[in-house]
Amino acid sequence: MRKISLICALLGALGASLIPSVGSASKFEGLARTPPMGWNSWNTFEVNISEALIKETAEAMIANGMRDAGYIFINLDDGWMAPERDDEGNLMAHPERFPSGMKALGDYLHSKGFKFGVYNCAGSETCAGYPGSMGHEFQDALKYAEWGVDYLKYDWCNTGTRDAKEAMTTMSEALWAAKRPVVFSICEWGTSKVWEWGSTVGHLWRTTGDIIDCYDCVQEWSRGWKVILDGQMDLVSGHEGLGVFAGPDGWNDPDMMEVGNPGMTMADNRSLFAMWCVLAAPLIAGNDVRTMSDEVCRILTNKEAIAINQDAMGKQGFRFYKDSTREVWMRALSDGAWAVAVMNPSNESREVSFRWHHADRHLVGEYSIRDVYDMKDLGTTKEMETVSRVLEPHDVMFFRLTPLK
Repeated sequence: MRKISLICALLGALGASLIPSVGSASKFEGLARTPPMGWNSWNTFEVNISEALIKETAEAMIANGMRDAGYIFINLDDGWMAPERDDEGNLMAHPERFPSGMKALGDYLHSKGFKFGVYNCAGSETCAGYPGSMGHEFQDALKYAEWGVDYLKYDWCNTGTRDAKEAMTTMSEALWAAKRPVVFSICEWGTSKVWEWGSTVGHLWRTTGDIIDCYDCVQEWSRGWKVILDGQMDLVSGHEGLGVFAGPDGWNDPDMMEVGNPGMTMADNRSLFAMWCVLAAPLIAGNDVRTMSDEVCRILTNKEAIAINQDAMGKQGFRFYKDSTREVWMRALSDGAWAVAVMNPSNESREVSFRWHHADRHLVGEYSIRDVYDMKDLGTTKEMETVSRVLEPHDVMFFRLTPLK
């Protein structure tokens, strides 16, 4: 233990000489000018991950078009590391699940055109009880750099009385000191109003507790996707909700997507994906991409929806209207265009309609209407003054409106 403590102290001193002091946080700029896209292991596999699974996932994402659609991060969540650090205090790959080690896996993913992401925690242990980074931040960052890590999800379990901003700043500065550009994903669940300071230290930040594959259920630590969606507006006052804090290189993160997971209907899948695109949210898939249906794959790889999510202006959307029969969400896009999602929030099928002139304080002039999921032009807002469709429970109409010159 004395040897470990000495090494940690030396690493801390080295890191302190390379970086600004705590309070003047540094992060690698330009790594997330648009919301990150990729895949994470937790929603489907939790800690039951392995080298073989990750390689199979990578091969599937190449074959099904996800990689070429923009899903370039493959992120290992909790459970990748050995239960204990080595004698020098270093993190190690789990010897049975990842026998080739982390560097070999990172090299493999890079060779396939992906970026490599890992998970850790600001506490003494991760949420699943593996070694956390508290007191080892600079040491761990150097190890990530050695392994070729491109993305770090940093959780908030077992943190005791630590201050969230200070803890996240320390890890951000450790990554900076290690001199390898890493996308830093802050996962402290919104407990300290992270949206007010997250952009100074990270590239994305979780705004709520964990998502789960249901519509509006509430569990001890998890929430259905609609509960989390509503939180993006209801956690703060103002018609833009949390959107006032987001933009290029700093994104609100409503959590990884549940698209394609067992508790989701196809209507849920369509709506969640549309809403995450309107929110300019990170698109991190969380399903088993090796076995997903063609219909789920078409949703996840819809190039027109992805183009809305990745719009260069980086303006987060907002809920324009809400009642028991419909919700209308809107997002301003480059060149004066708008994304509009009209959802049936109820638990029964019903006809849902929306008249464009109801949004005339945002929609000025005439627009062409493009159905994003059907990939069809529907005319103009003058020719089709009202959009109306019978929608299944939780389903959505998703449009791109382009101004006519």
